[in-house]
Amino acid sequence: MNDPQTHITEQAAASAFSKQAPVFDKLYGADTIIQYKRKRVREHVERFLQPHSHILELNAGTGEDALYFAKQAHHVHATDIAEGMKEILLKKVNDQHLQSNISYELCSFTELESLQQQGPYDHIFSNFAGLNCTGRLDKVLGSFNWLLKPGGYITLVILPKFCLWEFLLLFKGKFKTAFRRFAGRKGARAHIEGEYFRCWYYNPSYIRRHLADSFKKVSLEGLCTIVPPSYIENFAAKRPTFYRFLERKENKWKAKWPWRVMGDYYIITLQKKL
Repeated sequence: MNDPQTHITEQAAASAFSKQAPVFDKLYGADTIIQYKRKRVREHVERFLQPHSHILELNAGTGEDALYFAKQAHHVHATDIAEGMKEILLKKVNDQHLQSNISYELCSFTELESLQQQGPYDHIFSNFAGLNCTGRLDKVLGSFNWLLKPGGYITLVILPKFCLWEFLLLFKGKFKTAFRRFAGRKGARAHIEGEYFRCWYYNPSYIRRHLADSFKKVSLEGLCTIVPPSYIENFAAKRPTFYRFLERKENKWKAKWPWRVMGDYYIITLQKKL
């Protein structure tokens, strides 16, 4: 890798997520809002998958999405930089006898040129802001053209530079959280399991601009725009009626302006031009 700072940042993130891997599913698996997010993302991706698609997944984590798509008879090449995540994913694959549908490779998304399995793929997929852990997203996006078949799709789930729910925390005196997305080029400091790393925020316009020559946008949705972010603990459990109301509104307005660009995340899908 040419940029030493990028290498240091990615290794810090890999160490953090490796430490969290053994408890990751327990921490997040049963949460109502996280289940809603996963359902939304999977339904979005499935709109663009043909039967038996070959999918390259970036930042696959503990493999929950890889297992889901493999069970739908798709083939997933799951990649991640965290050794701890790899161990959990491979155990699930073996336990559920999905070796014929899931392959795995330890690889940074800024070094996709080193992939042993280079496709070409029908779909490239990255969930839950893994790509926000690099300040070189331009390099990652630049790899997609030669990894993807003509007419293939990319679906990315990214943290934008503004989140309405997060900004409203200003009125609770949580100034650091309310303003962290305005960190600029240096990124914001984040920490997991005592490990510190940096996180960057990217608007949809950044993705579209860097892929404009070879890709066209086909879908853009906000995620946790009206539904609160999952880190607002126990929101759905404490306010179930209000939560269901917010969920209905988000499902209705997810692709409309301004809701599609001011959520905790956005889901963007682009198609490679023929």
